[in-house]
Amino acid sequence: MTRKSERTSELIKREISRLLEREVNDPRLSGLISVTEVLLSPDLKQAKVFVSVLENENKKEVLEGFDTAAGFLRRELASHLKLRYAPQLSFHYDNSIERGARVLKLMGEIGE
Repeated sequence: MTRKSERTSELIKREISRLLEREVNDPRLSGLISVTEVLLSPDLKQAKVFVSVLENENKKEVLEGFDTAAGFLRRELASHLKLRYAPQLSFHYDNSIERGARVLKLMGEIGE
């Protein structure tokens, strides 16, 4: 990943997080949702956004909410970040936080 791509990924990640917190009104996206990573294509026109749900919400509903909000998020990214091209957003579930919590729990059981 180039330096420009890394910087742009981080900007998109922060801006989507901010938009989720303040401007998205979809009830499917109102829980504790974390944007964990953004991967950009080499031409910066495609972005895979990985999200983690921190509560036991229906993950499928959350992804459907993101698919519905993708157009709004893309428009907001274009206007707030002043990008030449607003990347096409695709959302994917990231279960790394759940896996980490499970590993910590298992390590705690071993230590007992």
